Amino acid sequence: MFSKANLVSTLLAGIWGFGGGYLLWGILGDPMLSDHVVTSGLMKDPPDMMYLVIGCLIQAFGFSTIYGKYGAANYGAGSGISLGVWVAIMIGLGEKLIDFATANILDRTGTLINFVIYLVFFAVTGLIAGLIYKKMA
Repeated sequence: MFSKANLVSTLLAGIWGFGGGYLLWGILGDPMLSDHVVTSGLMKDPPDMMYLVIGCLIQAFGFSTIYGKYGAANYGAGSGISLGVWVAIMIGLGEKLIDFATANILDRTGTLINFVIYLVFFAVTGLIAGLIYKKMA
């Protein structure tokens, strides 16, 4: 769990989580999602950076640890992206459809746009983990 590959993967995926999240949701996604937000004042502006960084590192550690076990037979870009796609389906589509059904966060179109962003985000996270594990394990 605390192997060198896992720690390096966690660090790089955490950096991607922070920077890539800002790029995908903050810069690219915001104009696409702004018309689909159901509840105004939902997002903090500015976000609490300390908790954002901690959350990105925890998410990266969880992803990297799961990948370390999931991809053990065949570390590499393909298996990393594959895990990323499955995580995006689970969180970006499954959980967000549950949110759509139970809360006033995004409308249906916004939920699907958000899923596509999750798909890209976690595919890149998986790519990072796959490449790091392949090189270091």
